[in-house]
Amino acid sequence: MKKIEFGELRLGEKAKENLINVCDTNWASEGPKVKQLEKEWAKLFSYKNSVAMSSGTDGCINACLTLYESQGANRGDEVIVPALSFIATSNAVRAAGFIPKFVDIQKETLNLDTTKLEEAITSKTIAIMPVHTMGRPAEMDVICDIAQKHNLTVIEDACEAHGAKYRGKFVGHWGKMSVFSYYVAHLISCGEGGMVSTNDDFMARLLRSTRSHGREFNSVFFDHPRIGTNSKMNDLEASVGLEGISLFWETFIERKNIIEIFRDACIGFEDVAWFSEEDEGNVNCPHGFSITCKTDGDIQKVQSTMDKYKIHWKRNFGCIPTQHAAYSDMPYSLGDFPEAEWVGNNGLHIGCHQYLTKENITRICTALKESLSRCSSKEVSVE
Repeated sequence: MKKIEFGELRLGEKAKENLINVCDTNWASEGPKVKQLEKEWAKLFSYKNSVAMSSGTDGCINACLTLYESQGANRGDEVIVPALSFIATSNAVRAAGFIPKFVDIQKETLNLDTTKLEEAITSKTIAIMPVHTMGRPAEMDVICDIAQKHNLTVIEDACEAHGAKYRGKFVGHWGKMSVFSYYVAHLISCGEGGMVSTNDDFMARLLRSTRSHGREFNSVFFDHPRIGTNSKMNDLEASVGLEGISLFWETFIERKNIIEIFRDACIGFEDVAWFSEEDEGNVNCPHGFSITCKTDGDIQKVQSTMDKYKIHWKRNFGCIPTQHAAYSDMPYSLGDFPEAEWVGNNGLHIGCHQYLTKENITRICTALKESLSRCSSKEVSVE
């Protein structure tokens, strides 16, 4: 039985043609393919500007770096982030010279709990970076209202949320900037790579500078008026991503259908776990399928069943400030973020990528039913 991976990268004819073209030009650094990717991505979702990055993490770092100039920020200022997400969000804040200020999540949605947001704001807060976790949009209207009230910049971490909509508007049109990742498991993949999209021309200029060591805009000299990094995407990565953009909505629908099949397999187990759900009026990106058990310890039954059927699963991230040693230097203790800690101990997610075969999908559904049955007192057929 071959293992079912969380995500896969397969190159079609268009991607191969693009790659050969890059090799023939003998120029693989940021070039025409990157510019084309930026243009096509912006066109897909009506973003005014899109700036390609070497990864989603670098996108988050560069978005934060712009705050020194756009927001008058100082090193050591605070950026509010959810206590649970992929750790890149918090790492990026630190890498840019700021302090992540953590707010607990809602374990039912995996997203930042907006009822706890305002109490986390201090005189040192300069920005809020909500995460659309597992492709489910955060409550952007509430977040943006609070940010406007306190003169804070909103940076959407939409790395897992390609094509998601909140209240009829694509994510990325709510905050000042939005960050996307093109890692292998994501809906569009470049292998690695990322994008920061913004409708603010000044922010776009800053991003193009910070991703190239803070060099002055279009300068041919080594003139560095601002802090930056080497975060440029290369044309080899863009060559792969361009194929993904051309197939975006076809892939989106296919993955969404797979998510719905997984959810149908879990009907009747709502007393056992919370699953990936789509809020009324919103559209999730089909990034992955999440299961968070309602009884402590049950997740081990789900994990062992996934292992039995050779299905690659991933932990639901964990509470960054209290469940990861990398953040043990910060003044937090277990119990400070109960919702995030619960999810970190009792949640996992699996892939829904477009290369899953009918046999793969059937095997995953069997594993879902069997594992959830082990957590339930109900007798449910796994056929």
